Amino acid sequence: MGIRLISSAVASAIAIGVLLLHHTIVFPIAIAAVCVILLFELFRAGGCLKFRLPAGVAFLYGMGLPFLVYFDQTPFRPLVAVSVCILLLLSYILLHERMSLFHALLMVFGTLLIPYSMCCCITLNEKDGIHGIIYVVMALCGAWLADSGAYFVGTFCGKHKLCPQISPKKTIEGFIGGVVTNGILFIAFAAVYSRIMAARGDIFTVHYVTVCLLGMACALIGTVGDLTASLIKRHFQIKDYGNIMPGHGGLLDRFDSVLLVVPFFCAVLQLTPLYSF
Repeated sequence: MGIRLISSAVASAIAIGVLLLHHTIVFPIAIAAVCVILLFELFRAGGCLKFRLPAGVAFLYGMGLPFLVYFDQTPFRPLVAVSVCILLLLSYILLHERMSLFHALLMVFGTLLIPYSMCCCITLNEKDGIHGIIYVVMALCGAWLADSGAYFVGTFCGKHKLCPQISPKKTIEGFIGGVVTNGILFIAFAAVYSRIMAARGDIFTVHYVTVCLLGMACALIGTVGDLTASLIKRHFQIKDYGNIMPGHGGLLDRFDSVLLVVPFFCAVLQLTPLYSF
């Protein structure tokens, strides 16, 4: 437990430092680093690191896309994504005697999902001026706090297993608790933030129903991401994706739900606002 708490404290300190520097080049650098680590952990779990050419392409894409997004090179993003897919598939053609179709699909899937999802943090950060970083915090908390809420509710009230063959510890009661907890915390966060900003002369209206529903939806989608990552681990017969965070496992073990929640959060904001300025 001590190692777990120390690991959490160090990770939190790094995260807070990056968030405080969200309008500097430090932010895309941090996103690029996270992308590379997540790709590395996924490829290592799937036995894909031995395919150096496609792995190298994936790592370069993971490092480069955050800067394309940060510097708003919008026209080039689809071209780069398609080019990366072509290179990965070409690698499969050249290495088909050693690389299975499963390995190829895993690499394409990871290479497209991970950088895209993490770069949505940059997109959120640039939205609505100074309020953008709050969206980033809400999206990340939408993934992590739901998991914490589900854990505590499931520990004390959990009786019915949610998906025992995939994640034996998850319960239906914990899942419901996580969804409800997220909705309540999103409302509380929005209320506190609006009052802080009002005290500074920045007055806006909070759409509490939208905020609550978004929080609950993030908990639901985060659970899907968590279960998907657990299913992949069971397929590869591993306990964790790594040990970069002692007591927690790999970075991918902490970001499995984030990879679905952040792009979903970003998509919702394109459709409906949380605040009226």
